Formats: sequence, C-alpha cells, structure tokens
Amino acid sequence: MNTGSAEVDETLARYSDLLFGTAITVYVLAMVLFLAALAGARSRRLANAELVAAGSVTTSDRAPGRVAEAPRRSLGERLGNMAYPVVIVGLIAHIASIVLRGMATDRAPWGNMYEFISLTCAACVVAGLVVLRKPEHRPLLTFVLLPVTLLMFIGGRFLYTQAAPVVPALKSYWLAIHVSIISISSGVLLVSGVASILYLIKMRWGRPESDDAVAAGSGFVAGVRRVVDRIPGADTLDRLAYKCVVFGFPLFGLGVICGAIWAEAAWGRFWGWDPKETVSFIAWVIYAAYLHARATAGWRNTAAAWINVAGFVALLFNLFIINLVVSGLHSYAGL
Repeated sequence: MNTGSAEVDETLARYSDLLFGTAITVYVLAMVLFLAALAGARSRRLANAELVAAGSVTTSDRAPGRVAEAPRRSLGERLGNMAYPVVIVGLIAHIASIVLRGMATDRAPWGNMYEFISLTCAACVVAGLVVLRKPEHRPLLTFVLLPVTLLMFIGGRFLYTQAAPVVPALKSYWLAIHVSIISISSGVLLVSGVASILYLIKMRWGRPESDDAVAAGSGFVAGVRRVVDRIPGADTLDRLAYKCVVFGFPLFGLGVICGAIWAEAAWGRFWGWDPKETVSFIAWVIYAAYLHARATAGWRNTAAAWINVAGFVALLFNLFIINLVVSGLHSYAGL
C-alpha cells in the first residue's frame, strides 16, 4: 500500500488497467447488441402497424370479441433489450478502473491525458444512460458508445501513462474540482453533439414516417435511408440535444470559472488567453449561441443544430488536440 505521496501501488494500477480494457470490450459488445436493436426497429414498427389493423374486435359467432395476438419479439429486439444492462456493467468496470487508479496513486485520478479521457468518456456514458433511458431511445446509445470506445482505445493505446504522482503544478485541491467539472460537463455536451449530428442526418436522409411501408429501392442513397429510418424522429433528437446543453452549458461555465480561480492562485492571473483558455471561451460562446438560436424563431431547427455541432467540434479540439499539438501553460499535464 501507499506509504507516501511519491509511491504507487502497482497492484491496484494493474487492476485499473485491466478494468479499463474490460470496459472497452463490454462497450463494444453493447454496441453490437444496440445495432441488433436498430436493425429490428423498422420491422417492429411495421408489425405494430399491422397489429393495429388486425386488432379490431371480431363479432363472429365462432370467436366473439377475439383480438389478434401480438407478434413475438424478434431475436434482434431481445438482444437489444439486453444491451442497456450490458452498458451498465461496462460503466461499473470503467468507474472501478478510475477509482483504483486514484487509490494506486493517492490522488485525484485525472492528472494526465489518459486519465482525463477516461473520466470524460465515463461521464459521457453516464449522460447517455440517463438521457436515453427510455426503451425507444436506448438504441441511440450505440452512437454514443462509438466515439467513447474510439477515444478510450486511442487513450489506452497511444496516450497511456503509467500510474504516477502528478507534477508539482497540479498538486492542488483545484485539480479535483476544476478537472472533474470540466470532464462531466464535456461528457454531457458530447452526447448533445451526437444527438445534433443524428438530427442533421435524419433531416437530410430520413423519410416521413408515413412512408415506412414504401420500399426504399436500391443503391447507396436508399441504403443510407434504410439505416436512418431506424433512428428515432428528428424532433426527439432535437429535444435530447437541447436538454443536454441546458444541463452541460452552465456546468461547463462553472468549470471555466474554477479554472480561472486556480489560474490566479497558480500563475497570478485569472485569464491569460492561453490556447486552452481561448478555445474554452470559444466553445462556451458557441454553446451560448446555440441556446439563443434554439429560442429564436427561424433558427430553432437545422441552423441551431449546426451551431451545436460547431460547439461539439470546438469541445473535442479543446479537450484533446490542444494538449497534443499546441504548447501552452496546460501542457504540463502530460500525455
């Protein structure tokens, strides 16, 4: 066990790494199950429509008042229903990995890029589980888990850092406050960005629900439309994106304020237009513009969604590219 701030419990660190890899594997399994649910979504809607037509009460003498039986759930639908608890299992392994990393190093477990990515991805999964908790929305989690697993793979494969104490500049209680708030808010805003991207795809490639029974034809465009038809409606996606920003935007602003207070204590100034600070401010302004556009007539739909996607890109750039490419005061966190 740790007996000093400079010591690391290698056993706990190994268990943390093992659980991190386990979480990625479980997330991938959940994605496969959710894709199975999406594959059965269209056929399920058609079956429901047929059931409504066949469900009228008969008045024959042979079977008075008999109602047609509901069709049995398909294998894909049953597998899809399994995916949600599978994600929860992966999240438990993911959070356990973060906790063990902190226990191994005796500090807040988000002191480098590998740990920061892990925490942000965990927050993204939690936000997805909460926002998409309704059964009809759960298949959308596959589009949340896709960037999560990709970022976790990049973090574990290329940005991995051995468990170790943080550099002196990060030995502050503000590390636990500022970075955790930014990670949680970023995870929620990433879910919003995914929802807006799906909204724009739905608006561009989707067909009216009344055309569900119409054959989509053949070719690339028809194939894309068949996939898009399995995604929930554009209005649903727009509402989900808006709710995430309403929650994540003030939290992100609070994280920026906490960072400014920490900067004054560490560097003697609240704001110095460091690259990380600058892009954080740009992202904050973009999300503020999205909320304004969402409440403005004429900007409420596609235009607002594009603004949200711009915020999504700025957020990803600020979270990862700034630390990897641009040299600044935030670079000491390491990779």
